[in-house]
Amino acid sequence: MGDIRQKAIPVNEPLLDGNEKAYLAECIDTGWISSEGPFVRQFEQLFSARVGRRWGIAVTNGTAALEVAIEALGIGQDDEVIMPSFTIISCIGQLIRCGVKPVLVDSDPLTWNMDVTQLESRITTRTKAIMIVHIFGLPADVDPILALARRYGLYVIEDAAEMHGQTYRSRPCGSFGEISTFSFYPNKLITTGEGGMVVTNSDTLAATCGSLRNLCFQQHQRFVHERLGWNLRMTNLQAAVGLAQLERIDEFIDRKRAMGRRYTEMLSGVAGLQLPLAKTDYAENIYWVFGLLLADDVDLDGREAMRRLAEKGVGCRPFFYPMHQQPVLARLGLFTGESYPVAERLYRKGFYIPSGLALTEEQMVRVAEAVREVLA
Repeated sequence: MGDIRQKAIPVNEPLLDGNEKAYLAECIDTGWISSEGPFVRQFEQLFSARVGRRWGIAVTNGTAALEVAIEALGIGQDDEVIMPSFTIISCIGQLIRCGVKPVLVDSDPLTWNMDVTQLESRITTRTKAIMIVHIFGLPADVDPILALARRYGLYVIEDAAEMHGQTYRSRPCGSFGEISTFSFYPNKLITTGEGGMVVTNSDTLAATCGSLRNLCFQQHQRFVHERLGWNLRMTNLQAAVGLAQLERIDEFIDRKRAMGRRYTEMLSGVAGLQLPLAKTDYAENIYWVFGLLLADDVDLDGREAMRRLAEKGVGCRPFFYPMHQQPVLARLGLFTGESYPVAERLYRKGFYIPSGLALTEEQMVRVAEAVREVLA
């Protein structure tokens, strides 16, 4: 076991061999290490332009980006927001804290994104927004969501945390609806270690988000506060890393797609295994992570498959635990008696294998061989 541990393949390892060191050294040499440093604004401007937005507001992480976005839109007590059950809990936390009622929809069994055909039936007079959450490398089907939002006068919040560089019908993910959010966690295509960003075309929303991330200080009366905010400022050090990463986004996209094709080539034909869709009619998979879904007749669940792969030195992660099954939300009396069978199956039978940008060909071959052995 000692030898296996030494050679274990991590589920993610970022690629940091560009200008990261040079830009970090510049931060240290100039003394600009706080959120006041020049790299923050450069990163905001270049990243927001890349996703077709006028404004970018850098924050401490993707969860913070969602919190600021929801607060800036004024969504609150007794409002309803429609969102997928199959997502990370970051998407629902601020809704709960604001007294919003989350209304869930199930997932599409092929794309794993929210099932847009279920949305209209969930709209009520209290619905204020639809939250799009793009999953694992393929975007949700955006146009029908935008059409519903226009018809019913709803906000659209787009969580594009996993979609750096991805497009929907040739339009950038992160460019849809009133406001969009990103994460720069180490497993994302662009990382700042920890970090996130809110992007929008609205001058008003941008100003509000900028104020909320900075304790709602006022320009002429700094320590007089008309509103409660957070300290969610990104540092110049983080932005320096993000800027270096952003310079290579097209390279990273090509690398991720090549990895996805290679895994698909090696794992196609493995009985009982559903691989990610290579493309839909609106997008080509960017393979943020390479997810695997076991067939119902496979005598393993995702947890057991991951355990056996770990014994072979392969790091994995489970799929998201559905919102309607989260113990903390059940204790709040939410989603009692609700069932979303696709989301439940995705968690029960799904997991993803090493997918980081630093993954080598030799490691990918080892991973594929281990998956084949576990499912033999």
